[in-house]
Amino acid sequence: MASVLNPYLSFDGDARQAMEFYKDVFGGELRLNTYGDFGQPGAENADKIMHGMLRTAEGFTLMGADMPPGMEHSPGNTFAVSVSGEDESTLRGYWEKLSSGGSVSVPLEKQMWGDVFGMCTDRFGIPWMVDISRPEG
Repeated sequence: MASVLNPYLSFDGDARQAMEFYKDVFGGELRLNTYGDFGQPGAENADKIMHGMLRTAEGFTLMGADMPPGMEHSPGNTFAVSVSGEDESTLRGYWEKLSSGGSVSVPLEKQMWGDVFGMCTDRFGIPWMVDISRPEG
């Protein structure tokens, strides 16, 4: 198997809702495992997500989990998840769902470099960039 690079997102107790939201946005197959599934069935956080993975037909893999007990959830501004391509209809659909209930920092519109681009933060606090490039040819 080749090496893979994909986002792994951390949540403050709402990983299940967030990962189900991303499944609604992108489609695909979602697997969720709780702390209880991994040997802590009676623990206070047994129903929280220890590992979640969404794999889509487009080849996207998005992972996420609730922060482990004792670790502080501290969102930052040092990353964004980027989705890009030429399929305008699909990408606009992603944008509409991701930005709904969140905040838009850069509206999805044509930029000086020619692409349609926007930036938003979804309702779970995850920053996204959507870029619709012009078909080459």
